[in-house]
Amino acid sequence: MNAQLLRARWATLAPREQALVGAAVGLVALALLWWIALAPAITTLSSADAQHRSLDAQLQHMRRLQSQARIMQSQPRQNPDEAMRQLEAAIRAQLGVSARYIIAGDRVTVTLTNTPPAALAQWLTQVRTNARAIASEAKLTRNPAGGWDGSLVLTLPAR
Repeated sequence: MNAQLLRARWATLAPREQALVGAAVGLVALALLWWIALAPAITTLSSADAQHRSLDAQLQHMRRLQSQARIMQSQPRQNPDEAMRQLEAAIRAQLGVSARYIIAGDRVTVTLTNTPPAALAQWLTQVRTNARAIASEAKLTRNPAGGWDGSLVLTLPAR
């Protein structure tokens, strides 16, 4: 329909019908305004505070990691033999009999059997800090007893 037909049709309506059609068009326009413009903005505004807190927590975590990285970068290079000693000592102290390891050059494969999660986390932190070993591969599964089974491949500092 073109505009002239609509105006002609509008003119034939009684004033009461014109008021009802106008009210219906106004109601539809208000509903569209709500669904398209206002509701999404209000939803975003209401969730902004929680999202802001979450992003602040992520930022603080990233800053702590950055600080740790700078501290590690500032440490002097470690002798590969010393790194190997640190790694072996950490395996014995933290993992005990739940771990076996094989050394191949600057790579160490550690096989875990029912290793407690807390011991594994502490060991990984200690190995990263003291031996400066980097986990390059990890194939771990959680067993029914709650421990970790699998293998980790660590790369030691280059000679």
